[in-house]
Amino acid sequence: MGLNWHSCSPNGGAFLLCRMPRDRGVFPGQWALSGGGMEPGETMEEALRREIREELGERLVIETVTPFRFRDDLRVKTYADGRTEEIYMIYLIFDCHAANRDVVINEEFDEYAWVRPEDLAGYDLNAATRVTFAAKGFL
Repeated sequence: MGLNWHSCSPNGGAFLLCRMPRDRGVFPGQWALSGGGMEPGETMEEALRREIREELGERLVIETVTPFRFRDDLRVKTYADGRTEEIYMIYLIFDCHAANRDVVINEEFDEYAWVRPEDLAGYDLNAATRVTFAAKGFL
């Protein structure tokens, strides 16, 4: 079972999207909200803040974290060596308001962009991210 944190990070009305590498992951080559897993002993918010620091850098300041929606599904994860595995994912989705746009992505992403709601349809969003933005009324 995987826990996937999604952080919708509105900043000036924009959301932070990250493009997954084309050769691995659950949604290769598609744009997504950042996410990650929970480590033993962490609260949900501690895990979310740690994942944001690891994936998006120490300089991005998250002011508030508000639960938005929880859901689950089955996905196929592709590894860099080409192996695949079906995994059960639980999505714990939060609205995270950022105080700045100071992002430094790690190797889990190829690119990032701050995207206004009216521009979301122009991105190749993964299925999970589409569900989240549809629930918010943006798609």
